[in-house]
Amino acid sequence: MSKEIAPGDRYSATARTLHWITVVAVFVMIPVGVTMSYRGNVLNLWDGLTNGLYSAHKLTGFLLLWLTAGRLIYRLLHGAPPDEPTLEWWQKAGSHLVHWLLYGLLLVVPLLGWTGVSLFPALTVFDLFTLPALTQPNEAAAKQVLGIHGKLALTLGALAILHIAAALYHRFIRKDGVLRRMWPGSG
Repeated sequence: MSKEIAPGDRYSATARTLHWITVVAVFVMIPVGVTMSYRGNVLNLWDGLTNGLYSAHKLTGFLLLWLTAGRLIYRLLHGAPPDEPTLEWWQKAGSHLVHWLLYGLLLVVPLLGWTGVSLFPALTVFDLFTLPALTQPNEAAAKQVLGIHGKLALTLGALAILHIAAALYHRFIRKDGVLRRMWPGSG
């Protein structure tokens, strides 16, 4: 059976909270993005539900961008606990690569979405406020940027699933402390 994990070997409560908020946001954003795109672009169904999905997606993406920026600043200032000592060098390297790819995608995907809605332009959120435009309107460029946004969002989802699979592998197969380092609560 696995041993107890020392407090210094865990991520801080702040880092864990930011991580799990990000998890929820990503796993809401991807299905909402796919559903809104299907309703609007495939079914050509532009009703209150479709518009609400687009608004929710834009607002959550905008907030996720700033959450990720704050999370990255926190990580750079406070660091991370040392790697699980039982990991092989290639597991450590793979873990670091996936983490930094996730951070990069968590910044790039919302920025591309914001750029895309700026280009379209479709910056209004729930008819309550308008996001600041990042660029001048250009619908042809918007389609390209939003296409890349969608593909990278799916890549982010796939990478997140790989990340989850690795955490579950460590929890149930290796029975080491990898998952407990980020698990909410006291341990």
